[in-house]
Amino acid sequence: MALDTSPENPAPVRTIALKLEGYVARLGAVWIEGQVAQLSRRASTAYLTLRDTQADMSVSVSCPARVLEACVPPLSEGARVVVHAKAEYWPARGSLSFRATEIRPVGLGELLAQLEMRKQLLASEGLFDPQRKRRLPFLPRRVGLVCGRSSDAERDVVENARRRWPSVAFEIREVAVQGVRAVSEVTAAVQELDALPEVDVIVVTRGGGSVEDLLPFSDEGLVRAVAACRTPVVSAIGHEKDSPLLDLVADWRASTPTDAGKRVVPDMAEELRGVAQARDRIRRSVQQQVSSGQTWLDAVRTRSVIAHPHVVVERRESDVAALLDRSRRVLGHRLDRAADDVGHVRARVRALSPLSTLERGYAVVQDESGAVVRVADAVAPGALLRVRVAEGELQARREA
Repeated sequence: MALDTSPENPAPVRTIALKLEGYVARLGAVWIEGQVAQLSRRASTAYLTLRDTQADMSVSVSCPARVLEACVPPLSEGARVVVHAKAEYWPARGSLSFRATEIRPVGLGELLAQLEMRKQLLASEGLFDPQRKRRLPFLPRRVGLVCGRSSDAERDVVENARRRWPSVAFEIREVAVQGVRAVSEVTAAVQELDALPEVDVIVVTRGGGSVEDLLPFSDEGLVRAVAACRTPVVSAIGHEKDSPLLDLVADWRASTPTDAGKRVVPDMAEELRGVAQARDRIRRSVQQQVSSGQTWLDAVRTRSVIAHPHVVVERRESDVAALLDRSRRVLGHRLDRAADDVGHVRARVRALSPLSTLERGYAVVQDESGAVVRVADAVAPGALLRVRVAEGELQARREA
């Protein structure tokens, strides 16, 4: 039951410690799974630090030396084990530990079964979907490299990349790639490189090893961290036959560290050959176009209209002269017909003119008012008359 305490009625440390000892004692013996982080022997007792594989937590375990010696194969740091132990709380120093009575190394079959279950779980979430994978950059500004300290894998990646592209720059993070700190250090290095804007691709690499050695690269936390990266990730773990879960979530899986060095950068010699070939193709294309244009120009220059342009002018000159002569003749004919028409009209007008009548001997008689006399009785006797003939006029008087 909970203690009845208050600021005025606090419980002493010994009471709390004894209560905790009782609570822990009631837990009884339990089976615990973890990874051996530290291992030491002192006389007849062995001491282990057992670390959780998914979280940064650990517990202290002690056991008789004979329990440790009974393990087959012999236990070593980094091994996965299942321990049957009883929790013990030590009130004097306020510490919690476990007393083991049996330790069972997790066999390869159990590891593979756990990996398969983890693989199916992550696959069901779509972390291995090919549509999530991104293309690697053609020429990265800087390559992030996560590798072991002074490892052959680091040398293989760097040397092969620089052999292909000498000016390639690396941002290297050397971490533990085996053991209890591998998962946390590799995950932190990947996240740190992913946060750098100048890093365009990340390579996670280590050499080959047993299934147990490569277990950190199948850790669920590391797989999820790589899946969350915005930067393309290349997995180069072990050899061709090795296949940790990191290979499935990475954007590109390299068979070896050497292959990773060849994948992240282009081959300068090959690119130079490609540029030279492209330049040759362009040159040939331009030369062919120039040659075709020259051939067309030569053909055009051989045509008579270009070779002897005055022929066209002379031909047009004769055409213009013919048209001009024809125009003159047509205009002359029309003018002649028009002159004839004018003469005929003039003759008709003259025939109808009063002057022509007068020239035939007729005269026009007008009275004093100028009116033409048409009736003789209209003129009074003694009246003056004006007689107009063809040439001039006369004065007359009516007598009777």
